[in-house]
Amino acid sequence: MKLKKDDNIKIIAGKDKNKTGKILKVLVKKDRVLIDGLNLYKKHVRPKKQGEKGETVLVPRPINVSNVMLVCSACGRAVRTSYVLNKGKKTRTCKKCGASI
Repeated sequence: MKLKKDDNIKIIAGKDKNKTGKILKVLVKKDRVLIDGLNLYKKHVRPKKQGEKGETVLVPRPINVSNVMLVCSACGRAVRTSYVLNKGKKTRTCKKCGASI
C-alpha cells in the first residue's frame, strides 16, 4: 500500500469527493483508510444512565484506498506515486513533478 499515516490525501469518489484531509489510520488487510473529519456518519447512542438523553454522534468510517489519491507537497495536486531507489533506500516520488514525498 502506497499510503501511510499522516499523509495528505484527496478523495476522488463518493459523497466527500474533492475534499482533502489527513490519514488517521491505515487498515492494510481491508485496503481502507480512516480520514480526519471526512466520511462521517451519524450513530445513534442510547442513554447509559437513567435520566440521561440519547444522542446522535458523528463517527468517521474508513474509505477504500481506490477512492483516494495522495496530495503532493511540492505541486499541491492529487498524484500517483512511484518508488525510486536512492542509495539503497526506497523513496516515494510524485509522477507529475518528480519531487520526493
